[in-house]
Amino acid sequence: MEIKEINCQNCEQPFEEGFKFCPNCGQKTNEELTIGVLFYNTISNYLSFDAKFLRSFAPLMFRPGYLARAFVEGKRSQYLHPGNMYLFVSVIFFFLFSFLVNDWSKDANDLNKKIAEADVVENSEAQRKRDSINNQIVLNALKQNQNLIGMSDEELARTDSIMRSQKLGGLKTSWGFNKSKVDSLVAIGASEDVIFKEMGMSEDAGYFERQIYKGSLDIAKGSGFGNIIKRMFDAVPIAMFILLPLFALLLKLFYFRRGRYSYHLVFSFYFFSFLFMVFAMLLGVDLVFEEFPGWISWLIVLSTFFYFYMALLHFYKRHWFTTLLKSGVITFIFLLTMIPTAFGVLFVFGLANA
Repeated sequence: MEIKEINCQNCEQPFEEGFKFCPNCGQKTNEELTIGVLFYNTISNYLSFDAKFLRSFAPLMFRPGYLARAFVEGKRSQYLHPGNMYLFVSVIFFFLFSFLVNDWSKDANDLNKKIAEADVVENSEAQRKRDSINNQIVLNALKQNQNLIGMSDEELARTDSIMRSQKLGGLKTSWGFNKSKVDSLVAIGASEDVIFKEMGMSEDAGYFERQIYKGSLDIAKGSGFGNIIKRMFDAVPIAMFILLPLFALLLKLFYFRRGRYSYHLVFSFYFFSFLFMVFAMLLGVDLVFEEFPGWISWLIVLSTFFYFYMALLHFYKRHWFTTLLKSGVITFIFLLTMIPTAFGVLFVFGLANA
């Protein structure tokens, strides 16, 4: 009897007719694309993900090291994959963190605007009178010592004219360029090259020099501080994707014989997911309850160090005292290397987003 074969519509591998599911990829052999099928697949995939997250949430928060240990031991269908867990929790964290960044950016721009406007606002009447008196004192001193310092009548008259015509309370010299002229160029819509040239940028300026002048121009406009904060925020996820593998590498160095690098990476994914979840909950509480006690937040943050110790203890199953020492040293080294690494990434990618 001849066996009739058909090809799977998904993987195109042949199989015997009569199978309800492809033995190679698992797709149904006769499933027409209807509205019901479309929404059933969408909802079932979402509910499957949602159920795994809910099953994984309690162990992640209250059983340090358990999920990582279960995953490396082969229990990989019951709980959410470490990579998916990290991505899901980090999206929640950065979504909530964006509200805080917007507030920081607004406050920074308000401060920046006050600083920028303060450089062009004239002084009070009392300040102008004091400046006028001080100028007159200087002129009188010059006249009394004119012969001693060798100043001619023409030079003295020119100095007198300059000091009397000077716009008191005008531009400060802290900008390093003529801010009034730069403001005029911005107002008429001049190109950045023209404005940067007026600010003093060299003719053969490279990328980084241009970015520095661009940042200075933003500050002069009153929006530079907020832009800097937003650029740094945009670079934080990239910095974390670099720091997480470095953290796993650090674990590998301290637990060299306790598994492949991938094992330590699994631990790192779950541990950073825990950190993001804690910080996300703190941000959520802070957004809802403005008067939430700060000491409680700091206590929760400090408890993450204890969580890290317990997670190492349960995952690597080493002596408690050895684990305590290693957790302290790993934390110290990571924080020591995290700061320059994070700032380097923030600087490079922050400028790239400028």
